[in-house]
Amino acid sequence: MEHITKPKAIVLTDGMLHEGEAKTAHGLIRGTDRYEIVAVIDSKYAGKDAGEVLDGVHRNIPVFAKAEEAIVAINDIKYCVIGIATIGGILPKYFIPIIESCIRKNISIVNGLHDFLSNIPELVALAKEYNVELTDVRKPKNKKDLHFWNAEIFSVEAPIIAVIGTDCALGKRTTCRLVKQACEDAGINAQMIYTGQTGWLQGGKYGFIFDSTLNDFISGELEHAIVSCWKETNADVIFIEGQSALRNPSGPCGSEILVSGNAKHVILVHAPKRKYYDQLSEWGAIHSLSSEIELIKMYGSKVIAVALNTENSTTEEALEFQKKYEMELRIPVLLPLQQGVERIIPEIKTLIKIS
Repeated sequence: MEHITKPKAIVLTDGMLHEGEAKTAHGLIRGTDRYEIVAVIDSKYAGKDAGEVLDGVHRNIPVFAKAEEAIVAINDIKYCVIGIATIGGILPKYFIPIIESCIRKNISIVNGLHDFLSNIPELVALAKEYNVELTDVRKPKNKKDLHFWNAEIFSVEAPIIAVIGTDCALGKRTTCRLVKQACEDAGINAQMIYTGQTGWLQGGKYGFIFDSTLNDFISGELEHAIVSCWKETNADVIFIEGQSALRNPSGPCGSEILVSGNAKHVILVHAPKRKYYDQLSEWGAIHSLSSEIELIKMYGSKVIAVALNTENSTTEEALEFQKKYEMELRIPVLLPLQQGVERIIPEIKTLIKIS
């Protein structure tokens, strides 16, 4: 197989590396097919390994206090990726001098926030002066390039599995990628539909950015991505990365995936110790796992496995939650970060009739 060299990139999280708002960085640290991540810029965690800060796994990705330090230590850096996903997609003002510094070192900037760099005249002028690119991943498509739902989804013969959650920022995308990889290791042609900016940053080929798509075209863009993927890859199974949650009041999401995306099977991600939506009591208590499974059933879909986000849990507690839910639900309960996701493979093989 021909070896493809990926461009080197640094990831900017300054002060937020271990926070939920840095989930874009977390995804890139765990893996991307689009870039070679060579460093993280975060003054709070300088001197550490980014993987060890994230989840205790050494990944040989050093954390530097300043971008200039990374540029001196590492040759041929092409991109700086803004590695945070703030509420409302707002770019912190203190990031701008860091971005300017990177531009002056001939490094292009990749931004997944709703605040577009291309709307900041000073950055546009500076990028032009140094002949670098400003890429706003969440910039909406032109209306002429959008698709409207047309029922072609019903021609797809591969099972479609949605990876959705009971709340935001639970690890839906990470779980989706891990299950896809486990399928590939088992000889299954698995494909993934990305629906967020991090999925694109990780090299996703099929998908769209859900929260920057005009509402009338969300169902059509989802359908187009799935149908295109199936036609072009002859996939055995297609996974869809979920967004938000069916009942998160700040952005209820998922019905389009189940209904318009014809996802008849679900891997449901849940955090047993999380009490409130987005960790905010005023947003209301997260509904029980069993009631979420019943709601999904009312959409005509079946939860085939649960994946646990074990935030704030010891290993012993995680294993107890796993045992408890398996006894209650009688379906596989996965601990993706502790055990991997291979236990779901027999169920997927049953769906695609592979022995």
